Amino acid sequence: MGDRQRRFTAALDAARAAGRVPLISEIKVKSPKEGDLLAGRDPVALARGMERAGAACLSVVTEGPRFGGSLELLRTLSEAVSLPILRKDFVTDRDEVQTTKEHGASCLLLMVAVLDWPRLVELHEEARRCGLETLVEVHDELELRQALTLDLDLLGINNRDIRQLETDDGTVANSLRLLRLVPAGMRAISESSIATPKEARSVIDAGGTGVLVGTAILRADDVEAEVRRLVSPPARPSGRSSSGER
Repeated sequence: MGDRQRRFTAALDAARAAGRVPLISEIKVKSPKEGDLLAGRDPVALARGMERAGAACLSVVTEGPRFGGSLELLRTLSEAVSLPILRKDFVTDRDEVQTTKEHGASCLLLMVAVLDWPRLVELHEEARRCGLETLVEVHDELELRQALTLDLDLLGINNRDIRQLETDDGTVANSLRLLRLVPAGMRAISESSIATPKEARSVIDAGGTGVLVGTAILRADDVEAEVRRLVSPPARPSGRSSSGER
């Protein structure tokens, strides 16, 4: 994949080089656990605030029945901000890969827990062909071992179990545990159950490339201020690189 197409991981690397915690800030309409997250607010205004506050990338949940998202929301936000965007959904077929590209995303989520392995490999290859990067998501050690057999753009460690629609009480400890098993030179982010700058920085200190945060930001009274809080540089150097080199 050419450098011009690597917008998503390049943005994470650039945030770290600029001294910020690389944050993928999420727009999600609702969740099975937390209910309504937008609370009548304009998602475009929220996304622009996230961009102003220093988020490296945006995640847009497009799943409709349970999370309230849509492809129209993805297209609207991709036209409203300059941040590279992750399409977060239960993508299962090749046509959805091309649709993801057409609606303005730079990166596509593929979940080991949801897809049988041959299909995940097929979709990963199709995404590459379309010029998309992929975030391959795992939750446990078995899924991690499978994911590491791929030529990964970005590994995601979900602290919650997507098979329970993330209604379980996961913690960042899951990422800290699995990050010890991730080889040097591989970009890995922590997803879900991150609510404080301390938790976000713990991921970076453990060798992670960045964090994906949704609910904690959207539940904040001031979304823009919350993003600024999360991306603020650590009080001390971690001594480890988060561009993937551990």
